[in-house]
Amino acid sequence: MSRTASAVERLVAIMARLRGPDGCPWDREQTLATLRPYVLEETYEVLEAIDAGDPEAHREELGDLLLQIVFQARLAEEEGRFDFAGVADAISEKLLSRHPHVFGDGAREADDRPGPTAPDVRDADGVLKQWAALKRKENEAKGRGKSVLEGVPREMPALARAERLAEKASRIGFDWPDAAGARAKVAEELSEVDEAIESGDRSRVEEEIGDLLFATANLARKLGVPPEDALRGTIAKFISRFHHVEEGLRRQGTPHGEATLGQMDRLWDEAKCSSDKT
Repeated sequence: MSRTASAVERLVAIMARLRGPDGCPWDREQTLATLRPYVLEETYEVLEAIDAGDPEAHREELGDLLLQIVFQARLAEEEGRFDFAGVADAISEKLLSRHPHVFGDGAREADDRPGPTAPDVRDADGVLKQWAALKRKENEAKGRGKSVLEGVPREMPALARAERLAEKASRIGFDWPDAAGARAKVAEELSEVDEAIESGDRSRVEEEIGDLLFATANLARKLGVPPEDALRGTIAKFISRFHHVEEGLRRQGTPHGEATLGQMDRLWDEAKCSSDKT
């Protein structure tokens, strides 16, 4: 048995013991509903570890996320629905069927056996278009909806979901040929926000701001910049600079909430200048 197989088998066995009659009271009480927040929390902690560039933290957080997968698979196994092996087999089958340009049509094992002639996929864009077409065929065979937009979770952060939906639509040609069209759309939507503000109609303002955010997410996609990552970076920058403002006000002896906008702007510019030099 390989080291990887042994490690996975050990983890699955530990989870089974924790859920067993003599296992952990907390683990035995959990349900799919109670585990929902942990899946999201662990996912975001993986992202934080990636952003920090810390390989040890990344390894640890991936383990925490894997635990959530093993945990849910164990609950399903107890209900007689599926087990962890079924989860692994399902994604393996999907990878094989969605990569005929690598494994050949109908391949079922990732080995070096020759398969049927593979499709001519020349670049990553071609792979994505092929993936969308194959997924659509699979969904049709299963009696599911035929929209290319399906499969984007409603629970995703709205900005990331907007990017993903626009990317999916682009796979069937619903897209600008370059970023210039997406940039013009941002300008158009910003103009419509101004018109909505002048109208004083709050519901219209909300709608137009939503259109502007969607257009901005689409522009980011066309430029190859994940909008969720860009916004997280800006948020981190804002927090750092605002902390500098707060510290500056403390040094000046300015009571909390009594600083003028001019004072704070000067400290903000100071923080901005300092960060620009680093």
